[in-house]
Amino acid sequence: MRIIISFILICLIFPALILSASDDVPDYGRIATIDFLMERAISDNLIAGGVVVIGDHNGILSSSARGKLSASPDAPLLDQLSMFDIASLTKVIATAPAVMKLLDEGRISLQDPLVRWFPEFKGSEHENVTIFNLLTHTSGFTDVQISTEQSMETAIRKAASEKNQLQPGDSFKYADINFILLGELVHRVSGRTLDVYCREELFKPLLIPETMFLPPPDFADRIAPTLGIASGIVQDRNSRLLGGVAGHAGLFSSAQDLARFARMMLDGGTIDGRQILSERTVKLMTSPFFCRHGTVVRGLGWDKKSPFSAPKGRLFSDASFGHSGYSGSSIWIDPKQDLFVILLTNRLNYHDIRTLNQLRSDISTLAAAEFGKPADNSGVTAARKIIRPGEDLHQSTT
Repeated sequence: MRIIISFILICLIFPALILSASDDVPDYGRIATIDFLMERAISDNLIAGGVVVIGDHNGILSSSARGKLSASPDAPLLDQLSMFDIASLTKVIATAPAVMKLLDEGRISLQDPLVRWFPEFKGSEHENVTIFNLLTHTSGFTDVQISTEQSMETAIRKAASEKNQLQPGDSFKYADINFILLGELVHRVSGRTLDVYCREELFKPLLIPETMFLPPPDFADRIAPTLGIASGIVQDRNSRLLGGVAGHAGLFSSAQDLARFARMMLDGGTIDGRQILSERTVKLMTSPFFCRHGTVVRGLGWDKKSPFSAPKGRLFSDASFGHSGYSGSSIWIDPKQDLFVILLTNRLNYHDIRTLNQLRSDISTLAAAEFGKPADNSGVTAARKIIRPGEDLHQSTT
């Protein structure tokens, strides 16, 4: 039955291909169809290569690596341990969990006003912005260009001086500045920089050695370079100006490491008997907060339903959550189906966003059809309206 479902899906995605095939029809079961999608993306020069890992809370169910570490003809082949600049996945693999650990320890509150930790905002139009607003992109902030000198100070000063066109909680507007501030919040509350805090409190306990900010030079031959940037150097300009450690981008990781992270999230913050996050924290992070009457649904850091939700595909449940990254990375996790899908690619084409998002969606759809469990997609009951009707949505660029 699963093979039949996969075959039907591939017919819907590539009808011309199936119509042109004669008696020699390939096996579209399991990972074969996903391999085909990856090979086609490589031949179309959308990506140089990529890694797909599918799993549940117990471990990896299937994995595939196609293509090379770079577009160079003599580049090594990719595998599960190949490292990638995961771009905006930094927000949910590093920054949001770090903030939630501080919350779990009682050191911060989601309703803390920004001025409690950032006195630079005192007297500005943003005094009422809360940590919750930053995590859900409902602060009203728009992105800023960071200066080459005193980068963090410049970012904070520009954000504080921004004219407040949107009141906190009035709209959803995806903006990196929210997580730049959250990364600095971790530093100010804990006394440790974001990279040190995440390494000591998250990555080491999780046993994910390929996940790090500022990878050392001897890791370069294992890291897929992003277009125009050398291996091991973060692509995002603002992150580079912040020294490569920032709340919105700068993290490098492998598919194998991210699979352990996803397993931990599926198992209520625990993996291999290690409690990384409390079960309460995981539930709170992934609870739905409705925006614009449900047009947009966000978790704390995590995406659930928005213009950025291509990696959700068509068969993941409403309880699922994930995120995408500009470099071609994505992760989507479904607790109802006990399933996760990770896609890490070495993206070459940064103009054809639609095709990349279609690739993300198709891979997740096929993975859920093949490995998913029955799930109730009737909707999520717990909701919190944080967007007023009529607000415009920020369009996806990741």
